[in-house]
Amino acid sequence: MSYAIEIIDVKKNYGKHAVLKGISLHVAHGEIFGILGVNGAGKTTLLECIEGFRSYSSGTIKISGTIGVQLQASSLPPYIKVGEAISLFAKAKHVKIDPFLLNDLGIHDLQKKLYSKLSAGQKRRLHLALALLDKPDILFLDEPTTELDVEGRIALHNEIQRLNKQGTTVILSSHDMAEVEALCNRIAILNNGIISFLGTTDELASKVGKSYTIKIISKLGEEEYSAVSVADSLLRILEEYKQKHIPIYDIKVHRGTLEQHFINLSKEAGK
Repeated sequence: MSYAIEIIDVKKNYGKHAVLKGISLHVAHGEIFGILGVNGAGKTTLLECIEGFRSYSSGTIKISGTIGVQLQASSLPPYIKVGEAISLFAKAKHVKIDPFLLNDLGIHDLQKKLYSKLSAGQKRRLHLALALLDKPDILFLDEPTTELDVEGRIALHNEIQRLNKQGTTVILSSHDMAEVEALCNRIAILNNGIISFLGTTDELASKVGKSYTIKIISKLGEEEYSAVSVADSLLRILEEYKQKHIPIYDIKVHRGTLEQHFINLSKEAGK
């Protein structure tokens, strides 16, 4: 089977310090794949190795297709105009400018505007357009919605999903767990240079356990309980309250967020 990205036993050492300790994973064509990790986990190093910005000590990385990269700290000279930046990048990539792309990203009417005058959201959309000029098969996005307001986040999420529906494979690195949960088909979580989890967000919830929170509001106040099975746990809790003759006013059940599962898994890996 052919993959968009295939990583086989990749290691990266800085002297005697091992940053990546034998990473193996694959990303399917057309997938939105999330790479997560706390600071120092090796996430940034792995991304830079895949993108070709950093060498690795051993192992194999196979890329099937062209790539586009939007870095977290992307920036341009303050006095360059949007149109000038687009033309410059198009010439460097030997491609023609697609006006439909500029329209879709909402920057077609910004071409005479100075980079320094753009809002955070406009800068993000420009950086994304520059990464997409040559219509790459694989798009790397590092913290794409940092500094964006809610409206800007929603717009960028919609654009990522639109690109993905057109066949673009997306590699997403983000600290926004809600973003990862909403966009990604699968995720890999790195801890101390190894993959501590690889799978879907639902599989992560099952692996960590305690994926539901039951909140009981009674005469005594509010009490929260963690549960894997809502039905079994709720019956047990209700029976306890019944035996103690405590009136229950309301019951609320919430599924744990990906952020909670990520934190729990990180704690487990740190033990």
